[in-house]
Amino acid sequence: MRITVAGLGYVGLSNSILLAQHHQVTGYDINPVIVEMLNRKQSHIKDAEIEQYLAEKDLDLTFTTDPDTAYKDAELVVVAGPTNYDEKTNYFDTAAVETIIKAVLARNDHALIVIKSTIPVGYTAELRARYNTDRIIFSPEFLREGRALYDNLYPSRIIVGDKSEKGRLFAELMKEGALKENVEVLTVGSTEAEAIKLFANTYLALRVAYFNELDTYAEVRGLNTKEIIDGVCLDPRIGSFYNNPSFGYGGYCLPKDTKQLLANYRDVPETLIRAIVESNDTRKDFIAETVMAKNPETVGIYRLVMKSNSDNFRSSSIQGIMSRLRAKGVRVVIYEPTLKEDSFEHYPVVSDLDAFKAGCDVILCNRMNEELQDVIDKVYTRDLFRRD
Repeated sequence: MRITVAGLGYVGLSNSILLAQHHQVTGYDINPVIVEMLNRKQSHIKDAEIEQYLAEKDLDLTFTTDPDTAYKDAELVVVAGPTNYDEKTNYFDTAAVETIIKAVLARNDHALIVIKSTIPVGYTAELRARYNTDRIIFSPEFLREGRALYDNLYPSRIIVGDKSEKGRLFAELMKEGALKENVEVLTVGSTEAEAIKLFANTYLALRVAYFNELDTYAEVRGLNTKEIIDGVCLDPRIGSFYNNPSFGYGGYCLPKDTKQLLANYRDVPETLIRAIVESNDTRKDFIAETVMAKNPETVGIYRLVMKSNSDNFRSSSIQGIMSRLRAKGVRVVIYEPTLKEDSFEHYPVVSDLDAFKAGCDVILCNRMNEELQDVIDKVYTRDLFRRD
């Protein structure tokens, strides 16, 4: 098939590579720097499998910034544009998704359009009614940053929000590119698929928030958090996963998806969803207050990225803690090797690790690293299990 993937972030690029193993794929993005890099088989994203497949695999894959080239002859267009959360409207900003869909509809009268971007509940049905077409369907993605292609090659499940032949076709395309056998496939209504995505991510946020609040309780009461978590997680219904305390949930998905689900609850009774959203702020408040109790003059932030093997720190929870500390008059400096500038959001960036260690009274580290072992007495972390 002739397939176009629009938007080349984690979702779009990993889907491009997956599909290009068996089909002719064009990746489209408005950023010429990204397109130029990818055409040289260099990834702009830190992801081991993406980098390997681009460099080593025989893929029928090209990249372009020209919408005519991308859309005109495509039989399938996968939409992976960003949907950032708009704090003013309390809703996802779906402008990028709509721009892509309009561009496809204007140039192509037959292509199936599959939305992979995370969208509000009910959005696909609204689009189909507005544009009077049944060519638009939704399929949620369940990918981790830094392991996006791996999670496409070995998917936990494939969910498509369309019960017709179109939905089954897309599910088969995703299965075809996967290395995992016997992948669970579920076809549901479009609105149900949208809800599945938001409820799944909100449950993960709930689990992060739960173990963080357990950790907060243990710290305040002088208890051993790890022993409590080990004992709680011996219950097989709970399990010993996704239980490592942190500075809060962050990243591209969980903060915005929980807020969007809460917005979708308008006029529906709820207590828990709002609590999950608010719990993340409570955790950041607690971390900041705990650090302030140490009376530091300078607090160092070891990495803006919040998990191992990632280069993305968008919406990382550490940034909320930084702003709280700065508001209390504490000097905050950053060590983040992915940054080339000497400042970030008006915080000084120290590129020399030894100078960073020497200049800080307290070092905040969401995920512990051996680089800090020699100054462990300065480090404040809640990383109990040395894993994400």
